[in-house]
Amino acid sequence: MTKPFDARKFPYPITEVIPAVREKLHTDNTLIISAPPGAGKSTVLPLALMDEDWLEGQRIIMLEPRRLAARSVAMRMSDMLEEKCGASVGYTIRFENKTSSQTRVQVVTEGILTRMLQSDNSLEGVGMIIFDEFHERNLFADTALAFCREAQQILRPDLRIVIMSATLDTEGLGELLGADVVESQGKMYPVDLRYGEDRSDTPIGENMARNLMRIISEEKGDVLAFLPGERDIRICEELLKTRLDEDYAITPLYGMLDQRTQQAALSRNPQGKRKIVLATSIAETSLTIDGVRIVVDSGWSRRMRYNPSTGLSGLETVRVSKDIADQRAGRAGRVEAGICYRLWNKAIQERLEEHRKPEIEEADLTSLALELANWGCEDVMSMTWLTLPPKKNILSAYSLLRELDAIEDNRITPYGRKMHTLGAHPRIAHLLLRALELGRGALGADLAALLEERDPMNGLEGADVSLRLDRLRRARTHGIDKRNYDRILKSASSYCSLLGIGADNEPVGGDVVGLLLAQAFPERIARNMGNGVFRL
Repeated sequence: MTKPFDARKFPYPITEVIPAVREKLHTDNTLIISAPPGAGKSTVLPLALMDEDWLEGQRIIMLEPRRLAARSVAMRMSDMLEEKCGASVGYTIRFENKTSSQTRVQVVTEGILTRMLQSDNSLEGVGMIIFDEFHERNLFADTALAFCREAQQILRPDLRIVIMSATLDTEGLGELLGADVVESQGKMYPVDLRYGEDRSDTPIGENMARNLMRIISEEKGDVLAFLPGERDIRICEELLKTRLDEDYAITPLYGMLDQRTQQAALSRNPQGKRKIVLATSIAETSLTIDGVRIVVDSGWSRRMRYNPSTGLSGLETVRVSKDIADQRAGRAGRVEAGICYRLWNKAIQERLEEHRKPEIEEADLTSLALELANWGCEDVMSMTWLTLPPKKNILSAYSLLRELDAIEDNRITPYGRKMHTLGAHPRIAHLLLRALELGRGALGADLAALLEERDPMNGLEGADVSLRLDRLRRARTHGIDKRNYDRILKSASSYCSLLGIGADNEPVGGDVVGLLLAQAFPERIARNMGNGVFRL
């Protein structure tokens, strides 16, 4: 880029507070920015700051909580600079890197920032870290903030940390971090909230389809409908397709879709059809979905919850909190006055929790415990946490790490460091390393990829992992059902590269598969007592 970015060309509300942000960051190393959705904080602000003197040519790293948002935000900023993505602005997500030596703003997601900090505690060449959409309270974001604060306090007092949020308690966060808050009022068009009746006795996908049919007959404009998960979206989509003609474009939007399908949901329909986007919580923040003026909210979302008593995590469908409902409603007022239909009544609205629960309160903390051990932290409570990790979950995580030989006396072992370098959940990392020792590294990579990704058979034909391995290898060698296995194949290929081995497509027996599974889940080995009864 040959000339400084001119924020005035993009009249987003955030431009009004850019002078105040610049003034604060000139003297302070930590700042909190409160701005509603659509204010331009994710795109205009990083570009407006990348020429600041205190950066001294260093990069800005911005953390986004989702892969789709990271890619979309980076591409949008590149468009604003009239450049290709990967030049001044790029992104890095798992198994995908689009940056160059010219990149000055790098958008990252998931555990990428944490791994950057682990490999270089001082973050050489980085002048500012921006935590975008921090109100989502992602576990990776909480961990990365704790590491950044320690690096800032010990090694890099010049490192700027900026936390951006739409609905978080910014005053409480400011007190914890000793940081000032800059607030952007934003410019939201009015949104007319309309409540419905509680139909919790009706399947969510069916209820949404029935309401959408009524709403699109009464109102004009593109529609964004929030449903909890892929299954609900597919049910709703099939029902709509049987009832609507070709004048409508029904587009799903969730994390497991390929990039082309996701982009179709974000863009206006090229044939000018009226668009109905059926989305999960992925559409709540950061993403701009062109043309939407109607939001229909089911009031439900899917959250992963960990039970330390069983050591198992599972997805649960739960009611949204008030801040999530407000965030979803705001999507209707991004470009013009809009309408939000809430498929629940006002009595339920009053009973909703005020804020979503931070992921750190409900998640499996084994990966966090390994990150802390590799960081050199022996006392979890010595770090800066906005929400303290539950003691029971942390103790369970350390217990599992000891069983996997990753730590000893809460200190990481040489084997634990090998596990950490793989960037996988400790269970998966242990499986991969043990498979390599047994000379079955390629099988371990296939198995690890299958365990990490969504079941390609959607729970059909039982739970036999050997059957899925066979299908995976047929997809690799003969292209059979390759579309369903594409993400798994890419993941397996990446693990093979990390292990320095090639793929293997030989038939495998159930015994060796069971042996490798036992490496990942040693505490779940059960004795067959007969008659379908197993004892752990």
